[in-house]
Amino acid sequence: MSRRKLPKVRDSISFLYFEHCRIEQDEKSIAIFHNQDRYRIPCASICTLMLGPGTSITHAAIKALAENACEVQWVGADALRFYASGQSSARNTERLFHQARLWVDSLQRLAVVRRMYQFRFQEDLAPDLTLQQIRGLEGVRVRTLYSQLSQATGVEWKGRNYKQDDWNDANPINQALSIANSCLYAVCQAAITTVGYSTALGFIHTGKPLSFVYDIADMYKAETSIPAAFEAVSETYFDLEEIVRRKCREKFYQSRLMQRLVREVDQVLQYAGADELAEPECFLWDDQVEQVEGGKDWSEGRS
Repeated sequence: MSRRKLPKVRDSISFLYFEHCRIEQDEKSIAIFHNQDRYRIPCASICTLMLGPGTSITHAAIKALAENACEVQWVGADALRFYASGQSSARNTERLFHQARLWVDSLQRLAVVRRMYQFRFQEDLAPDLTLQQIRGLEGVRVRTLYSQLSQATGVEWKGRNYKQDDWNDANPINQALSIANSCLYAVCQAAITTVGYSTALGFIHTGKPLSFVYDIADMYKAETSIPAAFEAVSETYFDLEEIVRRKCREKFYQSRLMQRLVREVDQVLQYAGADELAEPECFLWDDQVEQVEGGKDWSEGRS
């Protein structure tokens, strides 16, 4: 398939979640079989396919999804856990190299961290603020946001408190926040891996395979997953997982998240690379001049 035929991330459906179903290839699409129902989904229009418990998928369906640059994620019930993911090859490696260069340079990494926090505050940060002071201001901002949403929705808020090993011990709003954040993580991971960024090279978060996903998701929680969770709990305590995912979809659409995400991540990392649609060039590493042209017969001219 020509790279120019691949849809851009901003034009895709953010994510679809299925459980207890069978998934097969259907020409250039995939077909979802659940009970007596059959749903046909065009692969090229999906950014992330989340597979919950009880799903089975054929090799041909995975191949069709990979050819259309759709990420597949295997998650727990109601998308509350993330187990594994698979995606097609990134379109190019320029963003990965750029991200790695920033990550290994402590001064550039700090500059990225400040821009990430500045994105959340939507205002300039005083240059003399230390990173510890910025984190303190971020804590105040988040607590204020929770308080405002609690008052606006009537949902009681006693703080973020949940145990991964005891899901039922958490109150509804904490459960809803976990569900909503999982959906946001999936969307962010799908977007950044599709264009070539590494999920592990986080700037604020570190030490986790999805550190960079957490960095990016935190930039959008205030306008998407957090209000989605409060609104869902204000409506009902029943079927919470379903309504939270629906609220997330609404917030993602209203905020035009998929249209903005890659562009704004590029801005935060100050990436201004080549055309994504162009075929990536292949070079050979050289210890004298960094890189030389690939795909060339270097035996020519040898004595």
